[in-house]
Amino acid sequence: MGAAAALARLLVLAVIFVNGWTDAPNAIATAVGSGALPYRRGVLMAAACNFAGAALACLCFPAVAATVEGLVAFSAPRAAVTALNAALLSIVLWAVAAWRFGLPTSESHALLAGLSGGAFALGGALARPDPGAWLRVLAGLGLSLPAGVLAGRLFRAGLAGRVRRPIRWQRWAAALTALLHGVQDGQKFLALLLLADGLGGAAPRSRPALALLTAGIMALGTALGGRPIVEKVGSELACLTPAEGLAADLGAGAVLLACSLLGLPASTTHAKVAAVCGAGRGTDRRVLGQMAAAWLLTFPACGAISFGLTRLMMG
Repeated sequence: MGAAAALARLLVLAVIFVNGWTDAPNAIATAVGSGALPYRRGVLMAAACNFAGAALACLCFPAVAATVEGLVAFSAPRAAVTALNAALLSIVLWAVAAWRFGLPTSESHALLAGLSGGAFALGGALARPDPGAWLRVLAGLGLSLPAGVLAGRLFRAGLAGRVRRPIRWQRWAAALTALLHGVQDGQKFLALLLLADGLGGAAPRSRPALALLTAGIMALGTALGGRPIVEKVGSELACLTPAEGLAADLGAGAVLLACSLLGLPASTTHAKVAAVCGAGRGTDRRVLGQMAAAWLLTFPACGAISFGLTRLMMG
């Protein structure tokens, strides 16, 4: 049990790192694609803003973490650790595979699918999902796409011809999006660290300390960058002028902020890609189809991987 709990802590840190590496690049993709920021400078800015957002989130937006913590109630510590390890492994494997093809994935979806697969493998006697928590998660994830498209269009229409020097403003908007990514995903993975600590039976570490650890690991992953994802979202998905890129950044930021205030876990990937489609012109249907396929496959793939690993480890 001790080794399994220690592995859970390490896997949570690995997932946080992978999230910063593969998900946070969405925050700066349009700014880099429009030329508002050079790639390396954008990555460092995103890392700093992710750190700030994740570090401050436990003070400002604790409801997101509370929702994730309450997704599944386990009746036995060994079963809980096993399901958590299986879910975390499924997230890492899926995210790295998608990164290989430059496809942005939602670690939020992967987390939900992984926990689902693990809970289903354990059965109702050992794992009981909380319907209210799951409904909040599904609401946040389901709203990300239509709200992102609508927000991108509204900001494009509202800013048309009204913004001087949009490149300068786009840098600030990209920083805001990275900050809000840290708020959203920092809370989700802080919840997993708290869960892993609780299952291990060790003396609980303070919430601010775990928030700083989450922020640091996420920032490290972001600093290493996910360049293929930046290029796919910022340059290949749609044609964006600096003003349209600004509209996309503001649209995605508005969705993330609203979901954070409501305590709804949301997908940064979905919000940003949807806002780009809403604000941009000439969306490349082939690229969008590749992303949509990756998103649709996330649930069955991560769920199946977690289900199989849970059964294997429960042996």
